[in-house]
Amino acid sequence: MLKSELRKLYKQKRNALTEVEKKQLQESIYQQVFDLQTDTINTIHLFLSMRKFNEIDTKPIIVFFRDKEIRVIVSRCNFEDDTLSHFYFEKDTKLELNKFGVPEPINAEEANVKDIDLVFVPMLISDEQNYRVGYGKGFYDRFLSECREDTRTIGLNFFPPIKKIEGTHKFDVPLDFVIYPK
Repeated sequence: MLKSELRKLYKQKRNALTEVEKKQLQESIYQQVFDLQTDTINTIHLFLSMRKFNEIDTKPIIVFFRDKEIRVIVSRCNFEDDTLSHFYFEKDTKLELNKFGVPEPINAEEANVKDIDLVFVPMLISDEQNYRVGYGKGFYDRFLSECREDTRTIGLNFFPPIKKIEGTHKFDVPLDFVIYPK
């Protein structure tokens, strides 16, 4: 299937999840995240969940990494050029919803993308080659192309990968790994 078809289908599938199903799926995802080797990780980048899109709740992941004294970075969207700016997400950081319902930091220290050791990437679906379908603006592909070569990238998804996403673009950045419920 093409990205546009997959985007539509997996938005519908994700929105159809009941709260009970979502909770069970998230528990499996959380356990896999909590089992990750973190000895060499000082800073992670994590997306803040958009409730209106029924995304994976990333709050428990934030708490987990903060408890390990690993710094958390989140982003702010720049809609003029479809890029992301990155900020340290501390306990006192205030959030505000942007015009699309994305929570963003408003009183945070800016972070350097080169300081990020691990990026957790949102998605609707991925394939067996670890390419992903997001919301279609390319924010994360631009961001990931700016990261250090050794920065690890892990997608978080409610659904297992499909065989192949048709219509991947030369600017699409494959992930290192995708975590989905087992």
